[in-house]
Amino acid sequence: MRMIRTLLLAAVVGAFGLPAHAVEWEKLDLENTLVMELQYGRVIIEMRPDKAPNHVARIKELTRQHFYDGLKFHRVIPDFMAQTGDPKGDGTGGSGKEMKNEFNSLRHLRGTVSMAREGGSVDSADSQFFIMLNAKRSLDNQYTVWGRVIEGMEAVDQIRQGTEENNGAVDFPDTIGSLRVAADMTPEERGPSTPATPAPAAGAPQ
Repeated sequence: MRMIRTLLLAAVVGAFGLPAHAVEWEKLDLENTLVMELQYGRVIIEMRPDKAPNHVARIKELTRQHFYDGLKFHRVIPDFMAQTGDPKGDGTGGSGKEMKNEFNSLRHLRGTVSMAREGGSVDSADSQFFIMLNAKRSLDNQYTVWGRVIEGMEAVDQIRQGTEENNGAVDFPDTIGSLRVAADMTPEERGPSTPATPAPAAGAPQ
């Protein structure tokens, strides 16, 4: 089964022509790192179980079930956020298991990954989440932040967008090629590790 998943991932990478990303894997908690493959490149998400333990556990559970593979970015508002995680693809679906909010001190900045929910209920987050394209601090303590993009925002920026007038609905949405927990991947699948960048010499421009 693992070999089949490896071959499938290789097929996705081959089909999308994804570049190899060099990440300092040895500095990351692989059990709490997600690897998302988009047609535009690879996105690395650092999860925060210290801030939202139940949300992180549920995201990992769904990821290991391959729940997110192939799902659409159905709502993408320019200069705001890109939302995905709905198996129906229209913003009305989920996994069927809602979670109590875990609002925390993490902020909605560019690259923040946060849970979507129904407007009238703070405890209605399920499987849908969004990636912030720009900061919007009015969302702080209103939605549960559980991670941040640490590599690949240039790929997120290329996700096909809707319009503000249409609440971000996308006519021909892009999809998640695959989403995996880094700990479940082989070193070859994860890719090379970036060597530590030496500190600049005294007086050198920062």
